[in-house]
Amino acid sequence: MSYNNVKNYTEQGAEKTVIGGELQIAAGGKITAAGTQAATIANIPESATGKQIATAVNAIIAALKGAGIIASK
Repeated sequence: MSYNNVKNYTEQGAEKTVIGGELQIAAGGKITAAGTQAATIANIPESATGKQIATAVNAIIAALKGAGIIASK
């Protein structure tokens, strides 16, 4: 059985979900790894400088590492 027109799907057995389209996290939704939620990251203003953007990206990486979504080493 094939569903070639479906971009987002969960494989049989629910061990793998494939996102080929958009993944939208609704209000109240969260991203977790092993039950640990990634920390909230402050909004980056449109007028952010290079240093502010670098700081924000580092905070995002740290939050994802803290949640176990990115390996720390």
